[in-house]
Formats: sequence, C-alpha cells, structure tokens
Amino acid sequence: MTTSSREIYANPWLTLREDTFRRPDGSDGLYGVIDKPDYALVIALDGDRLAMVEQYRYPLGMRRWEFVQGTAPDRAEMPAEELAARELREETGLTAATWTYLGLLDVAPGVSSQRGRAFLATDLTPGPPEREATEADMRSAWVTRAEFEERARTGEITDAQTLAAYTLLVLRSS
Repeated sequence: MTTSSREIYANPWLTLREDTFRRPDGSDGLYGVIDKPDYALVIALDGDRLAMVEQYRYPLGMRRWEFVQGTAPDRAEMPAEELAARELREETGLTAATWTYLGLLDVAPGVSSQRGRAFLATDLTPGPPEREATEADMRSAWVTRAEFEERARTGEITDAQTLAAYTLLVLRSS
C-alpha cells in the first residue's frame, strides 16, 4: 500500500516520482517510478517487408533500428489506435487501411508505469513523413522478415519493444 508519493522531476516526456509504501509483511519500502504515457508501436507489413526506422537514441549514445513507436506530445493521453496511425504517418509517411491489435507490452515494469500497445498495419499507402523536429535525423527503410531476424540475431536490432512486438506477430501467424 502506498503511504506517500512525491514528484521529483518532470519534463514534457516523463515524470519521476518517489513513493513510500508498506509491504504485505508490514515492512516499509521506497520506490522510484518513471511515469510516461502509454505508447503505440506499429509493425507496418507489406508482403514480406517490414517498415523500420533508425534514429539516434541519446541514452545509449548510438543509432538504433526499431519499429515505429511513440507517445502523444506533452505526456497527453490518446486512444491507442489513433496514436498508432499518427506515429506511422509521422515517422514513415505511411497510412494503413487495415489495423490488427497484436498485444500489450510493459516496457520496464520494475521502474516504469509505461505500457504499450502493438499493432499490425497492412494495406499501406505511401506518403511523405511528418516528423517532429526531434526526429529530423530519423531514417526509414524496408527489411524482409529474414533480414529482420538476422539483424536481431547479430545484435543490430536490440530494441526490446521491437523484438517483443515481432514475437507477438510470429505467435499470431503460427
């Protein structure tokens, strides 16, 4: 049971709070929690090709390939399906006529309250990306499923949400 909670830090993307709580055995505990709005992740599939984006991830200090994913601006909440369509259009320029919900993903439940919903987007129409200023260096590319799996095996694709969503896609197909 939470006994107190205080905000330590906030910016347009997240808040950090410190909670004290009582465990079931009666002992007291302390927890730091990163609160971020829920995100949508999109696997855009065209035949055997998957749309991926590459961008610089500051905390890692390197560029990473991943599926389209994101949250609404300024920690806003929006319906997951709407957010998925927005992120796909924004990051790749693609729009989808068919959407399939794949499943729920918890990012890092030991430190964050953030959850994600993964979608499969098909029947795609290309268009120009509508990237935010923070995404100006983003690149997009198509990879086959075999290329994706090889890149995951060799450590070129390491984004946990991307790998988990691909697993949901594979499980749906089997």
